[in-house]
Amino acid sequence: MKVQIDWQGKRKFHAVGGSGHPVTMDAKADIGGEDSGARPMELLLMGLGGCTGIDIAMILEKMRLTVDEFSMEVHGDRAEEMPQRFTDITLHYVLKGPDLTPEKVERAIVLSKDKYCSASASLNANLRVTFEVNGELYAVGGSQTQ
Repeated sequence: MKVQIDWQGKRKFHAVGGSGHPVTMDAKADIGGEDSGARPMELLLMGLGGCTGIDIAMILEKMRLTVDEFSMEVHGDRAEEMPQRFTDITLHYVLKGPDLTPEKVERAIVLSKDKYCSASASLNANLRVTFEVNGELYAVGGSQTQ
């Protein structure tokens, strides 16, 4: 896999991967950027969410389950000291579908996180996962939460 990244001036960069889809990255104004693109660390969280989301959708499809809605929120906590890496990342998935069960959704999540998602395997952060199935909240490990 290869990406080409070209400087656009100040703190702005333009990137294109093998897929041909462009991404603009920039810094916030207080460190010299113009806020004209996504932050690189945001892209890491987006990549993690996209990677696990694709896996989960494929696994649930293979289980022949209907997914009507699927969204997620990914939150990362960073270390105070440089290089300010992500120390803890929370993934919260929200799924709706007529035949989804907490057990099957959790199975798909665990398979993605522990076996298939190369993004999660590449990060050195503590991953916490919660999920909702048809409005009911669960934590990975089988417990229903309030």
